Amino acid sequence: MEKPTKTLAVIMQRRALQNRWESVAWAPWAVLESDESAGEPRLLVEQSGIQQWLHPGFELAIHRDETEGYYLNVSSGSPRIFVLWRMDDGNEKAGQDAARGVPLQTTASYYEGGRWMDAGNSVDSVTMPPAIFAWVGEYVEKNYRPEPRKRIKPRSFVHPKDRVER
Repeated sequence: MEKPTKTLAVIMQRRALQNRWESVAWAPWAVLESDESAGEPRLLVEQSGIQQWLHPGFELAIHRDETEGYYLNVSSGSPRIFVLWRMDDGNEKAGQDAARGVPLQTTASYYEGGRWMDAGNSVDSVTMPPAIFAWVGEYVEKNYRPEPRKRIKPRSFVHPKDRVER
């Protein structure tokens, strides 16, 4: 069975900072649906200490084993797309004079985003666009079935110190 996918573009934002430790901060700013394949990032906005760069060609795939993570996300009240990204050292020969924030992957699963963070990666979330929310929500409605809770039988007639599972 083929995985449902959408193609996204990630917009990374660079902000100038006024402190002695760092001069700029990078972070994902938004994602949007795009049919554009992967390619070089393009500068979209440059004004008053802010730059926004469009990075096209990211696949957002829905994996069957992440269905509960999608459910938790779309039912949260503030659905997000998680962006795994890193700082890339500048390449002066290619005309890049400073390090840039570069997105690597996207997901709509709380669990997958959490695993990325637990592994020590740079992960930020951005608001999930309405069309992506509808798409993920439809998948969740069709495929998510919560695991039934298992009732634990009370052992009230056993002394508490003897209730340890063996």
